[in-house]
Amino acid sequence: MLTKDNIFLALLVFIPISLAAHFLHWGSLTIFITSALAIVPLAAWMGTATEEVAVVIGPSLGGLLNATFGNATELIIGIVALNAGLIDVVKASITGSIIGNLLLVMGLSMLLGGLRYKEQEFQPIVARVNASAMNLAVIAMLLPTAVNYTSSGIDEGAIQSLSDWVAIVLILVYGLTLLFSMKTHAYLYDAGLADMDPQELAEANLAPDEPPQHKVNLKLWAGVLLACTLAVAVESELLVGTLEEATSRLGLTTLFTGVILVPIIGNAAEHTTAVTVAMKNKMDLSVSVALGSSLQIALFVAPFLVLTGWVLHKPMDLDFNPFELVAVVVAVLIANSISSDGRSNWLEGTLLLAAYTVLGLAFYFHPVIEGIG
Repeated sequence: MLTKDNIFLALLVFIPISLAAHFLHWGSLTIFITSALAIVPLAAWMGTATEEVAVVIGPSLGGLLNATFGNATELIIGIVALNAGLIDVVKASITGSIIGNLLLVMGLSMLLGGLRYKEQEFQPIVARVNASAMNLAVIAMLLPTAVNYTSSGIDEGAIQSLSDWVAIVLILVYGLTLLFSMKTHAYLYDAGLADMDPQELAEANLAPDEPPQHKVNLKLWAGVLLACTLAVAVESELLVGTLEEATSRLGLTTLFTGVILVPIIGNAAEHTTAVTVAMKNKMDLSVSVALGSSLQIALFVAPFLVLTGWVLHKPMDLDFNPFELVAVVVAVLIANSISSDGRSNWLEGTLLLAAYTVLGLAFYFHPVIEGIG
């Protein structure tokens, strides 16, 4: 019987294949596809290694480690793309990660969980806190674009400076959300996760309160984490280096690739976990994974990439494509309205998936629409 772990284990074969494709010059499309498939299991192993290390170093540092490495794969891909000067791809991947977690992941979880169970419940207060933080993130993303479009002849340096300061504010807010969820109001989050298996918590990078039932080899898992991080960096170089040529051969635009394909590649392991636990009627954990990941992208990954661009002398601001912002606003609004009551069913999941499909089609045809306009 094929399990999630077996599938991820089998996908590891694409690591040597992608390297062979690069050194033997098998073509950009082959390199792009094989490196994308190689990143999926590496992301899963990074999550497992992070959880094992977190168990040893304690709940406080462990929680911080989990929060930091929760979207490490996407962060690495973003840094590599940023260093390559693919700023539009980086911005598109940020947009895609947010709408993907809110609509695709939560939609699939609610649909498949709702088909098995008539109605599922989760902590509404956690959803409301995340919704409030996401609203702030959306405002922060909207403002630089709004300033640019409402000011004639504004200097690019001014937009960059505004983005840098906004990025600092968002990272500070992210730190406060960690303090809230891990320290001052941890009981709100523990209440919904208390009856869940430690293994499932580990798969979602959420450390259980009780001590582990097995002895963790810290050196081994720290080595695995380091090795996976380096491997993801290498595979990301291959992916980004062939992205434009490969997607062009596939008939896809850079915008569609960044919004749809790149986030799915980086988040595949996390997506699988959210859907799996939802089908076990553990919607609290599923919603925590989906909402928490989108929040981390908006409050940490995006501003971190802005500041990283300043360090690498690859200027990146928060002046997004207006169409991308429309997609984010739509995703946040519909996800907040559906999750606010703390209940879900298969129809709500279908609505989220329909919204994601419509947005995906819009991004696919966006150049055509732009050309006609």
